Amino acid sequence: MSDTHHLVVGAGLAGASTAWRLAQRGHEVTLVDRTRPAAADGSSHGSARILRFAYPEALYARLVVRALDGWRELEAAAGTSLLTPAPALDHGPGRDPRALARVLAEVGVEHEVLTAARARARWPQVAADGEVLHQPGGAVVDAEATVRAAVAQAEAHGARVLTSWPLSSLERTGSGPRTRFTARSGDGRALEAAHVIVAAGGWLPDLLPALGLPARFLAALPPLVVTQESALHLPYRDARAHDAWPTVIHQGTTGPAVYALPGGRDAGFRGLKVAEHATGPRIPSAAHRSGVVDPAGRERLLAHAARHLPGAVLEPYAETTCLYTSTPAEDFVIDGADGVTVVSACSGHGAKFAPLLGELAADAATGAGVVPDRFRVS
Repeated sequence: MSDTHHLVVGAGLAGASTAWRLAQRGHEVTLVDRTRPAAADGSSHGSARILRFAYPEALYARLVVRALDGWRELEAAAGTSLLTPAPALDHGPGRDPRALARVLAEVGVEHEVLTAARARARWPQVAADGEVLHQPGGAVVDAEATVRAAVAQAEAHGARVLTSWPLSSLERTGSGPRTRFTARSGDGRALEAAHVIVAAGGWLPDLLPALGLPARFLAALPPLVVTQESALHLPYRDARAHDAWPTVIHQGTTGPAVYALPGGRDAGFRGLKVAEHATGPRIPSAAHRSGVVDPAGRERLLAHAARHLPGAVLEPYAETTCLYTSTPAEDFVIDGADGVTVVSACSGHGAKFAPLLGELAADAATGAGVVPDRFRVS
């Protein structure tokens, strides 16, 4: 049996960033993953996530601004770009561009509100639904490259990384500052740790009963819903247009939000990734993921693209699924009890915060800083 002080379970964006931040602060860290970092059956694979500032609440907009320092730090340390600049557009009455603009003005983020005609003149590949909020500081996040960079930085600061290590049980001995945990993998390997941070994404519902968390904590934990979301890759009408595409979020008076962004490496740089937000079928946990794209969802996405994305060809050349683990309010969970910290429920919008999530999780695990009350269970 080997020993560590902090055991981080799950090497996706949140877990890898947490291991990096803990190791960077001089803590002894072991990071384990059930398969490998940024695995394709999790929530942190691929090259295309949106970084945008527009939120209806200032809390999240300010956190995006704060996360940018972490992105610059990680890019500098890794010696590679993890964010590709891309203007961010929000349109449709359900997005309420002017209300979002008021939040950005409060936070001090550069933005402008354009008429549909002005937006169409600037981005003819997008057919706006009314006014458009433009955030010139937006970007596309390469999620998988970010995980690799964070894992590498964790290792550079002394962390140990173990792959093909699925947590199956957690046994507690002692209490208070003398608490020790024995974590066992599915094949019987064991690690002993003084503190455990679980960032297991869609596998968290399966793991919660094994973590020995107090009943009061579990009762206060918001419900965690895992959904399997579908995404299409649509070719650009102009094959040279990859770098000219903005990221786009649209929501009408009814129905879900739909987002579109340059697909990057995932799409061979030749197409647009298009998906709905949080409409996929519910599954008990990531272990039940089928990987099958929802046919009704596919048709809705093609209908949306026909109305609002004239720069895309309505013939998908690739399609995929991904996982959301969401709370009812789409807030994150960064809190714990009795030596176990839970970092989860990115609710489909957590990628842009990755370096900051690691910082907040390290604060929660060590007591070195304050986590926003919205993310606390207790």
